[in-house]
Amino acid sequence: MVVLRLALPTPMRRVFDYLPPADIDPQTLVPGIRIRVPFGNRQLIGMLLDVSDHSEFPIHKLKAALEVLDNTPPLPAHLLDLARWAASYYQHPIGDALAQALPVMLRKGNACEYAHEHLWRACDGAVPEDAGKQAKKQQAMLALLIKHPQGISTDAIRAEGYRPELLKPLEEKALAERFIHHPHHANSERTENLIHEAPLTLNTQQSAALEEINSSDGFAPILLEGVTGSGKTEIYLQAIELQLSRGKQALVLVPEIGLTPQTVTRFKQRFNVPVVALHSNMSDRQRLDAWLDAREGEARIIIGTRSAIFTPMRAPGIIVVDEEHDASFKQQDGYRYSARDLAVLRAQREQIPVVLGSATPSLETLHNAQQGRYQWVRVTERAGHAKAPSFELLDTRNTHLQSGLSTPLIKKIGQTLEKGTQALVFINRRGFSPTLSCHDCGWIADCNRCDANMTLHRSPPHLHCHHCDKQTPIPARCGNCGSDQLKPVGAGTERTEDTLQKLFPDTPVLRIDRDTTQRKDAMAKMMAQIHSGEPCILVGTQMLAKGHHFPKVTLVAILNADSGLFSADFRGMERTAQLILQVAGRAGRADHPGSVVMQTNQADHPTLQHLVQMGYYAFAQQELIQRQNAQLPPFTHYALVRAEANGSGRAEAFLRAIREQMETDILMPEGVRWLGPFPSPMEKRAGMHRAQLLIQGNNRRHLHQLLDTLTHYLEQTKEARQVRWSIDVDPVDTF
Repeated sequence: MVVLRLALPTPMRRVFDYLPPADIDPQTLVPGIRIRVPFGNRQLIGMLLDVSDHSEFPIHKLKAALEVLDNTPPLPAHLLDLARWAASYYQHPIGDALAQALPVMLRKGNACEYAHEHLWRACDGAVPEDAGKQAKKQQAMLALLIKHPQGISTDAIRAEGYRPELLKPLEEKALAERFIHHPHHANSERTENLIHEAPLTLNTQQSAALEEINSSDGFAPILLEGVTGSGKTEIYLQAIELQLSRGKQALVLVPEIGLTPQTVTRFKQRFNVPVVALHSNMSDRQRLDAWLDAREGEARIIIGTRSAIFTPMRAPGIIVVDEEHDASFKQQDGYRYSARDLAVLRAQREQIPVVLGSATPSLETLHNAQQGRYQWVRVTERAGHAKAPSFELLDTRNTHLQSGLSTPLIKKIGQTLEKGTQALVFINRRGFSPTLSCHDCGWIADCNRCDANMTLHRSPPHLHCHHCDKQTPIPARCGNCGSDQLKPVGAGTERTEDTLQKLFPDTPVLRIDRDTTQRKDAMAKMMAQIHSGEPCILVGTQMLAKGHHFPKVTLVAILNADSGLFSADFRGMERTAQLILQVAGRAGRADHPGSVVMQTNQADHPTLQHLVQMGYYAFAQQELIQRQNAQLPPFTHYALVRAEANGSGRAEAFLRAIREQMETDILMPEGVRWLGPFPSPMEKRAGMHRAQLLIQGNNRRHLHQLLDTLTHYLEQTKEARQVRWSIDVDPVDTF
């Protein structure tokens, strides 16, 4: 008896037993191949985990699989094992986790091959007349194939006006044949003359960092801590060059899609090897072809966002995680994995170096470096002749603000433009205004589906909830008292842009946020205008804070610099410090000295003062001491049980019942504690009421013992089917 153990993309945390198709050789059934199976009244694409000779179910109750889709597994064995480990560690259903490790087209059951991998050509010696005197259409088709001796795809045949159905009779007459064509990119095997553009000259600290990376033999996790503008990307490029010279590949992870095009451009300018991108803005077909290029070794450099961590490489050489501190590397819903942490584990399994680069490392990574788990390389000087920018805390208490801009700041922006340089104004709020309010009764436009205000937009005019995506027209009158005295409250990027354009009518004002960069090539066009060097004002959100190089920006203005100082999340201070210094790092990156002006109502706040005077490392050391005293990560380990229901209090009651039942039924592992349940920071979102239960453990293994038991219990209990629940291991959004 042959039984197939399959992982299916369902919410159930289990594997499923099937019989093999009747016409299949059991010897061809290897773990990792995709198999189509019946599942209820539909069909699913599963992944084979194991072949067994028995089942816990009666053999007559097992269904037969419908079709085996692969001859060989799409994922190599070590990546399949990594995906299985991640599903277990992050407490996610294994079938869904394994499916997400594959491109969308493979999840849907498409062939694991290039778009035009199967081509047609005429057989040797065939001439049109061989098709038969009466078969004029077959003659014409054969003539077309003869004109394309290298092969032609069925799509191209259709484009030429011919019917692909005519190929079969030609094949039966041995006049045409189908063959497999693997695209081969020029320079994909190059190990010499790799450089298209000469590398930059490294300073002493950069050279030492590069030597540390290049001297790594086998697995080596390396924290590259380099101040903004220190030339970390140049270090990446030269470290990758060494791996390319050895015939290896490189995987580069970036936190945002917006960074991918500029990173790809820079790598293509430097190297004479194929470079591919992988991100969610690509079509499914483009993504699969790029994924295959990486797997077959055709692409030598792969640049992608979070999900690219599972991309196979034929000859892995190095992994780079740029801006490793960025929360975007942690999936925030569904399959909540951390691409940064998996990058380290993958590098260990492939025995290659992994470089975690940042000017403001996460405290978890910094702690690992201090404990000796990671090699720690620091670059404290800016590249070239650039100097670190000066900081000024501008106290805005009792100060009149014009759409969020103080008079001294407006003056500084004008002085910057007069010098022929550029200014960057950072405000981490999209839209025209954070909300709309009635001047007469105080009514505020809020979202009836979320515990949040509706954001006012002027282009196009509407109210928009950025949490559930609800959009409504702007009301003419107050919904409470009927007054027409509706006023915007506060400033967002749109309002700041509008005000600056009025203040400086002769200067281009470029707004960069998710609203202005949705159109194709919009970001590239604005970047080209910025890099032209002409005076302009950049207004944007945190999209401007990540990895951009603006040589002519000499002034960075940060509005609401203290907005994260009093966050309920223990990571609030860390994120505020990272964001401030990342934005500040855009100033003075070339020959022009830079300055940073931070508008704040907390100019005398000790943490802000310590940050701007002593720098990020001193701040991080102080923050780590406080974390250790409070027994917070990275000195302890967390998991969140999240629940949401369509009635107020139901999610919290569900979690309370779970905690009470678990405390009654099991012996808690040593050092593991419950905290909560309590309402989520935004209790109501998209019409659902949310709550969370925090589980804290001093030992990671003991914490996972409890999570395994808890997951099994939740799978079995009837109450768990009446709410949506999930488990978030190592959450980055805790409170």
